[in-house]
Amino acid sequence: MPLTPMDLVAEAKRHIREVNPEEAKALIGKALVLDVREPAEFTLGALPGAVNIPRGVLEFKIDSHPTFQNRRDADILVYCQTGGRSALATEALKKLGYVNAISLAGGFKLWQESGQAVETPPAS
Repeated sequence: MPLTPMDLVAEAKRHIREVNPEEAKALIGKALVLDVREPAEFTLGALPGAVNIPRGVLEFKIDSHPTFQNRRDADILVYCQTGGRSALATEALKKLGYVNAISLAGGFKLWQESGQAVETPPAS
């Protein structure tokens, strides 16, 4: 029987670490922050200091992005809109050797709902 996208997310979540918004807030300023949403989503608001690399191109772009080059041991807080894409992205990052990637459970939506700080990234 074929898997559904939610099956893939559930499987990924069994292999990664997730943190809630309060735990994620404690990582801001210490960890690299990776937004895997689409650029149009990113421009509407992001976690402080976030770098945007969309989920669809993550595996191809992460190694060449200046923020992440030679940083495979760095703590990386990964988030998307609701937590599904970030779970898949975090699992992929771990497979690529980014051993300290962590996913934000509930994503940007839960981050905002919990009253955490949001930045409006500069237009690129």
